[in-house]
Amino acid sequence: MKRNPSPKKSSSGEEERALLSQMMLIRKFEEKAAEQYTKEKIRGFLHLYIGEEAVAVGVIQALAEEDNILCTYREHGHALMRGLDPGVIMAEMYGKLDGCSKGRGGSMHLFDVDKHFFGGSAIVGGHLAMSVGMALASKKQKKKNVTCCFFGEGATAEGEFHEAMNLAALWKVPVLFVCENNLYAMGTALRYTHAMQDLKRKGDAYGITSVEVDGMDIMAIRKAANEAVKYIKENGKPYFLVFNTYRFRAHSMFDAELYRDKKEVEEWKKKDPIPKFQGQLKQKKQLSNQQIEEMERDIESQIKKAVSFAEKGSFEPVEDLEKFVYSNNNGEGNNKL
Repeated sequence: MKRNPSPKKSSSGEEERALLSQMMLIRKFEEKAAEQYTKEKIRGFLHLYIGEEAVAVGVIQALAEEDNILCTYREHGHALMRGLDPGVIMAEMYGKLDGCSKGRGGSMHLFDVDKHFFGGSAIVGGHLAMSVGMALASKKQKKKNVTCCFFGEGATAEGEFHEAMNLAALWKVPVLFVCENNLYAMGTALRYTHAMQDLKRKGDAYGITSVEVDGMDIMAIRKAANEAVKYIKENGKPYFLVFNTYRFRAHSMFDAELYRDKKEVEEWKKKDPIPKFQGQLKQKKQLSNQQIEEMERDIESQIKKAVSFAEKGSFEPVEDLEKFVYSNNNGEGNNKL
């Protein structure tokens, strides 16, 4: 399968076009995932990232290959940006052995050790402590890598968030906390669940450098992420980024979405980071309609190949059901404790 190229610096707009292409790939992949879900090719839960693409693209472009990434269950976009093969991701969502978690993780548990991609986690806030632990391990081992932890604003109301922030600040570990604030968590507005709605101040309270950013502006995100990673690698201390963004689709495919006004959704769609960035690049003469069409054809080809790869994949044999259940069962046999 073809992998989407990482952004490269160029005064001609090459880097910017690469960022745009990444966002477009995530959008098209998510739309196809929704389509396959309605066909019952993908089962279980499915949480789409449509509308929030700029955050994953803008942040992960700042990370090095050796940096760790942990995510929530809305992690398809992060996995794609990290370089996981679209076909392997789709196969995982299909529950096929050819997936990155051998079909056992599904949509919510994409995982690739070789790419230092350790998300997603289905427990809200559960991976925050894990990220601090991984960053502490890096510090003890005198590694220079960063551990980046993505989470939603709902997690900032969890005790785990405060424990993680406190220990990260206390131990001075190289962790980048990234809050994707889409205002509604699972289905309740921020104003009903947080006494302090200025999320940046929660990081300030622990003495952690904290910055609030427009999560619909790819260039602002890229700038903030680059500065954050540079700070962490130079100082070895934690950093907190809050991106105000919005998901255009419901929380999950099972969500009736009765908690927010349709007019509000339409207003946020006017801030869609993809057409917004396309317009900016056109204005700077760094993008043409022909280039957009070429990107779309290339991405459509990638998505088509991804679905084909997933369709042709194999399901795990029933007799292997007990593999990997216990820590000492490596799949060589069906030994039980």
